[in-house]
Amino acid sequence: LGTAIGFLLPPVLVPNTPDDIDLMAHNISIMFYGTAIVSTLLFFLTGVVFEEKPKYPPSHSQALLQAMPPEDYSYKQSIINLVKNVPFVLLLISYGIMTGTFYSVSTLLNQMIVTHYEGEEVNAGRIGLTLVVAGMVGSIICGLWLDYTKTYKQTTLIVYILSFIGMVVFTFTLDLGYLIVVFVTGGVLGFFMTGYLPLGFEFAVEITYPESEGTSSGLLNASAQIFGIVFTLVQGKLTTDYSPRAGNLFLCAWLFVGIILTALIKSDLRRHNVNSGIVNMDVKAVSADSFTLIILLHLNDWLLLK
Repeated sequence: LGTAIGFLLPPVLVPNTPDDIDLMAHNISIMFYGTAIVSTLLFFLTGVVFEEKPKYPPSHSQALLQAMPPEDYSYKQSIINLVKNVPFVLLLISYGIMTGTFYSVSTLLNQMIVTHYEGEEVNAGRIGLTLVVAGMVGSIICGLWLDYTKTYKQTTLIVYILSFIGMVVFTFTLDLGYLIVVFVTGGVLGFFMTGYLPLGFEFAVEITYPESEGTSSGLLNASAQIFGIVFTLVQGKLTTDYSPRAGNLFLCAWLFVGIILTALIKSDLRRHNVNSGIVNMDVKAVSADSFTLIILLHLNDWLLLK
């Protein structure tokens, strides 16, 4: 939602006034100070409102992790374990490609729109708003589907392919001269690209359990930032020197690579197996006491049923 507002407000707060640089500087100053005030307020709200963890574990897998002694956890060892996890490394790269593409398109959207539709800065912001709001809906729908089917790899791969198709369609319809077409293709692109984000996080947690979700999520975010910076620089250079289509085709090529990498990921649903009562003996980080806890949890469920 914040990203969506970030598309909508800047063109309104900072209208294009090339003949009055002082006015533009004043408007930019207002926007930046406003952002600082909102960010500071959110910082204090986070400290006051958020709790460290829920009172009761939401699942058997979380109960197991909470039962493990804190001194047994090592952030350095957790990273080493994740780097040795080949399926996670493949997901790390493919997630970085997808999210980096989304960051790049979002950053350069105004430049792409204005290249083909001069003077449409406000509509460029509205297209960005459409892209992100559609993505919010896509995230919820993908999350519900994943919760219902537990088809992590299949869903992730399908959404990746649909994002690639959406990017290709967006690329070849951008210069048709009809803004309504850009609104539609941008919305479709955002629906699948943003819908992929929770899929990537959930899939990572599944194939890396019982490693800390914070560690795997942090690495995914780092990968996204790295790819986002590189893609934005390269796409921006291609867009400036050649055309928006050249920059978008560069991203399409990388998305195709991401599809291949996603297809190679081995779907080992460790967390789901634990929640279903299927103990995977390959998960070495779970202690013997934790296995005892699993038995006790299932015994408790049986007694409640009786």
